[in-house]
Amino acid sequence: MSKIKTIGVLTSGGDAPGMNAAIRAVVRAGINAGFKVVGIQRGYAGLIKGDIVEMNLRSVSDIIHRGGTILKTARCPEFTTEEGLKKAASMANVFGIDAVVVIGGDGSYRGARDLSKYDVPVIGMPGTIDNDIGCTEYTIGYDTALNTVLDAIDKIKDTAYSHERCTVLEVMGRQAGYIALNVAIAGGAEVVLLPEKSFDMDKDIVKPIIEGRNRGKKDYSVIVAEGVGGVIEISEEIQEKTGIEARYTILGHIQRGGSPTVYDRVMASRMGGKAIEALKEGRVNRVICLQSNKLVDIDIDEGLETKKSIDLSQLELFKVLSL
Repeated sequence: MSKIKTIGVLTSGGDAPGMNAAIRAVVRAGINAGFKVVGIQRGYAGLIKGDIVEMNLRSVSDIIHRGGTILKTARCPEFTTEEGLKKAASMANVFGIDAVVVIGGDGSYRGARDLSKYDVPVIGMPGTIDNDIGCTEYTIGYDTALNTVLDAIDKIKDTAYSHERCTVLEVMGRQAGYIALNVAIAGGAEVVLLPEKSFDMDKDIVKPIIEGRNRGKKDYSVIVAEGVGGVIEISEEIQEKTGIEARYTILGHIQRGGSPTVYDRVMASRMGGKAIEALKEGRVNRVICLQSNKLVDIDIDEGLETKKSIDLSQLELFKVLSL
């Protein structure tokens, strides 16, 4: 492989707080390492269309505290086709891009892996609030999302207590329950429902709420992961079976926005620096991971094959603490 001189950086898939900090780190560390850095706007769609601009140190000024992504992101069905991949690789060649840093989730990683097969070297950085990438213990945006959800829970509990209600709250996470479980523990919820574990309506939801009421509780929180769904039906059944007024809330995309936390800013910055380190040393088609609290880079195929499972022992702890 020829020496890398120009690198592109893009964000793909759902946006996550901390992506701007990651872009900033890639640009500034890249320039410091002697690379020319270009920004690819609107993800893989922008790569196909040549929506590409050169970036300098000032291009990423005053963005570390901002949520979202200054490079924007977009879905690109065309990129999943052979024709689309060929167009993307051709456009990389037109702009003299020797490697692409991709910041995104599992689907973005798969796109990066496919692009690498067309002789465009890649580095993947984990950016998703869901924390569901198998090869890494942490993904950029996760901590900020947790704090956003917890703030909402605290506010909703105030009004739930005032009216002696039960709140059924749906949080994001796709088919992973990391957000739901951790905010349920941190927010003092009575019930949490995860995609990773089946539940019984009477035993796992109605019973804990009634037992709480009998011990003198005045408000109740049920946290439902997005992959479980059905919050409207669950709230209706709770009210019908317990006689307690139940209201549902679907937080939605508020969980994606907002200024990133210190942890997300620092982790995004460190991961960006690690990506540039890998490129400088000639390691390509890699993904940046946090493993055993240490940043490493591993082969992208290995990263995609790695599975991740939620620690259900935390669920047992949750049940003890929710009494």
